Amino acid sequence: MASGTADISPHVTRLDGGCLNDGGIPIMEDQNVDALGNSNNVPTGKPPRNLSVMRNCTSYALLTESESDIGSMGLKSPASETAEFVSVFRSGSCSEKGPKQYMEDEYICVDDLHEHLGQMENLPSPGAFYGVFDGHNGVDAASFIKKNILRFIVEDSHFPSGIRKAVRSAFVKADHAFADASSVDKSSGTTALTSLILGRTMLIANAGDCRAVLGKRGRAIELSKDHKPNCTSERLRIEKLGGVIYDGYLNGQLSVARALGDWHIKGSKGSNCPLSSEPELEEIVLTEEDEFLIMGCDGLWDVMSSQCAVTMVRKELLQHNDPERCSKALVKEALQRNTCDNLTVVVVCFSEDPPPKTEIPKSQKRRSISAEGLDLLKGVLSNI
Repeated sequence: MASGTADISPHVTRLDGGCLNDGGIPIMEDQNVDALGNSNNVPTGKPPRNLSVMRNCTSYALLTESESDIGSMGLKSPASETAEFVSVFRSGSCSEKGPKQYMEDEYICVDDLHEHLGQMENLPSPGAFYGVFDGHNGVDAASFIKKNILRFIVEDSHFPSGIRKAVRSAFVKADHAFADASSVDKSSGTTALTSLILGRTMLIANAGDCRAVLGKRGRAIELSKDHKPNCTSERLRIEKLGGVIYDGYLNGQLSVARALGDWHIKGSKGSNCPLSSEPELEEIVLTEEDEFLIMGCDGLWDVMSSQCAVTMVRKELLQHNDPERCSKALVKEALQRNTCDNLTVVVVCFSEDPPPKTEIPKSQKRRSISAEGLDLLKGVLSNI
């Protein structure tokens, strides 16, 4: 799936691939990733890629305990938070067209909603907003959704008291607004992955195959599900609405089961189309153990597991504590692994400090060999 040229905006666990964790313990993943996210065994014969055209940005915002008034929103409030805990929103991003002819990804990073939105009434606490939009059949849909999705969220009647309803409604409204927009290609489509943080409550909304992964003390926690047509729940929904899946493609045309745009497939507004623009939501309350969030398009996840990405980012943060350089490292590694798609990565840190180093306790067990075993070993060696 092709994924758009983005203007830089203001600013579980899957073990199917390898890295080393911070203590040097091997994880079942590709074993060619070093601490800098580089590959030691780069395959030859790859098409040339100009890494100098990468787009990236970094931003920063601070949220202290006294500023976090999420009770008025009706959101979850962490029961075990300490008064010393301070949340920091720092983000870095990188976007590269990779081997594709055109760039169709878009992304947005807003570390301070108050600064971005101005003096908005009833905004209950400082917050942040991030999004990755993987376009296909052109960049029109990804660009439109990137420019308008946050506005639809904050202008919804349910915001901020009913944040889940506001976000779910905003996705559908943005999709319908794109259908009504002029001077756009309505056959263009995009997946959409957003993260809205208010206080310590983070709401992930996803429609498509981008993915959000939380780094929690070195563990990868997937906060979104890839909406592929062959996924059991998506396949049942598609077939119930009269759709079919050919060779992994919805109606033989699209490799995702949810997307915004693609009105040549959806038909008229209000019809029960198998291609849904409704997002799946995941809400969590951030704690001190939650270190960072990785948001990426499928160009990253096609060649890298969630756990490997978390391991790479954590090692990078321990070295330089820069989320922008982390996003660059992930993009560079995905290119070295021969991804076939556009690449967009956003890394969001929740602390101004790097993650704490993890220490692997030394085993207290003493290992020895019995006299019989020693004699047997001597006998074996003497016969060699």
